[in-house]
Amino acid sequence: MIKAEWLYWLVGLVFVVMAAQMAADRTNPRRWTSAAFWGLLGLTFPYGTGVANDTAHKGGWTLPAEPLGVAVLALIVLAGFNFLGKGEPVTSSAEEREASATRLGGRIFVPALTIPLVAIVCASVLDTSGLFETGKATLIGLGIGCLVALVVGMLVTGERRLSVPLHSGRSMLEAMGSALLLPQLLAVLGSIFALAGVGTQVGRIVHDILPGDSKYLAVAAYCVGMFLFTMIMGNAFAAFPVMTAAIGWPVLIEQMHGNEAAVLAIGMLAGFAGTLCTPMAANYNIVPATLLELKDQYGPIKAQIPTALPLLVCATVIMALFAF
Repeated sequence: MIKAEWLYWLVGLVFVVMAAQMAADRTNPRRWTSAAFWGLLGLTFPYGTGVANDTAHKGGWTLPAEPLGVAVLALIVLAGFNFLGKGEPVTSSAEEREASATRLGGRIFVPALTIPLVAIVCASVLDTSGLFETGKATLIGLGIGCLVALVVGMLVTGERRLSVPLHSGRSMLEAMGSALLLPQLLAVLGSIFALAGVGTQVGRIVHDILPGDSKYLAVAAYCVGMFLFTMIMGNAFAAFPVMTAAIGWPVLIEQMHGNEAAVLAIGMLAGFAGTLCTPMAANYNIVPATLLELKDQYGPIKAQIPTALPLLVCATVIMALFAF
């Protein structure tokens, strides 16, 4: 049985390998602190398994949580005081990449499309095969899809050196910096908000404002709330536990008997529309503007708003018509 934990260990290993590359890259003025940040982050993945085993009493090897907390604080210091630098990884030249793009044309998108295709096959076809850890087929499929896409990408481009995608990946990693971790951090922040009772307080406010039997107003409040709270938090996964605790579960599902899967999935879709409209989603909006060297750092957001607003309207209408 393939376990999701193995995927996390693989991600950690990639970070450690790239950290070793950074340490050896003399073109990076902050190579040692950069290597420390990504290497430390990579080591937290396997270490976290031991902490989780101890917390959940799953058995197996267990480790204390305190060193993991210290590691998190060290990561905050390294990122917060701008100790991360950028080197010049050894990869193909700009001329080689341009020639390759011209030669490949639309085939360049084949590796990217491979990832969701493999994930869908794993989640829909192989989920009941007993091959994957129970309830983790989609996540494991995503990881397998990335590995398959790497192989497909090398075959499509004719690249035979594994070092090239590794160095290119490190270049992207250094360009994004600590913003790469924003989705995870914001998702954790959303969970903290939910545990602190923010969702309950929002639910009380909504209960006082909305009529008790107005399904359409409740749906609009949930979808628009997901949209706005995602803009504030920068991540739909951060808004989800708060808005679901406030409106999604107690009102739309328990009180109005909505279909759980439909309500929650469409609610996330409304949140994703908010992701397109906020600079708080830095890794989606601000970082791409930097990587593409756009003159307007808010260019991606301005281009996405005409898509995001109709998407919000469609999500609201679909939920109101088909989720009950």
